[in-house]
Amino acid sequence: GRLRFVEVLGEGGYGVVYRATDETSPTSSSMPDPKQYAVKALLKAEYGSRRWQYHQNEIAAHKLLTGHRNVLTLHDIIDDDKYTYLILDYCSGGDLFSAISEKHQFAGNDALVKDTFLQIIDGVQACHNKGIFHRDLKPDNIFCVDRELNKIVIGDFGLATAERSSDTFGCGSAYYMSPECIGQDTGYRTYDVAASDVWSLGVILTNMLVGRNPWNFAQFSDDAFFNYVEDNHYLIRTLPISKSAWFLLNRMFTWSARDRVGLDELRQMVLDVDTFF
Repeated sequence: GRLRFVEVLGEGGYGVVYRATDETSPTSSSMPDPKQYAVKALLKAEYGSRRWQYHQNEIAAHKLLTGHRNVLTLHDIIDDDKYTYLILDYCSGGDLFSAISEKHQFAGNDALVKDTFLQIIDGVQACHNKGIFHRDLKPDNIFCVDRELNKIVIGDFGLATAERSSDTFGCGSAYYMSPECIGQDTGYRTYDVAASDVWSLGVILTNMLVGRNPWNFAQFSDDAFFNYVEDNHYLIRTLPISKSAWFLLNRMFTWSARDRVGLDELRQMVLDVDTFF
């Protein structure tokens, strides 16, 4: 088809994401508007450079994962002299950050929290089952296909890796990093990236429940995090959450990655929650 860029949806160091319409898509009385896509324009990097490798990893991971219900669909890849364009599903509901911080859609809504978080778990599980570990899970990289949040998808695989063990520290977005990914308080030891993804899910769930992070950074120099490590009841004392939610978060926020809940058990625990609030 022939794509026309309509508006900028977001931009960063990688390039720009546009909303685009397919000017050649068929229309009808029931669907009068042309098909819409999100187009991620990646500024081309020097062959063999670190940024070039990240782009190759992102495209390879997204190709492998496309097709799962809870992964953003990659339809096509188009190249020109300056950019590589990833043609993606357009999600009219925006990202999860907007649903949490601007629309407050989860406040007091047990059913919506449960349904949405289960879909996020399923999307991450699909990645892990294919040997892909996201490394940058956060509300900004989780998308709502519609405004009612009926369908949730994981996107943005720019930092994804196929290596389960990593010695790359500080990879991702600081608020969502596990202690072992930060590395400062764990001696910069090689860590399990799958378990680190689960930690990020814990921060995401906290945001969904109370509209903020439990701490700024998961390191001892952060007072809130230090208090959490020292006091097993810290989260339920400081956040308006239920005992079930407190227990769930504590299983996701274990200091030892080996003790952290896995995705299969996490999914069942979420199903068993009576109320989060």
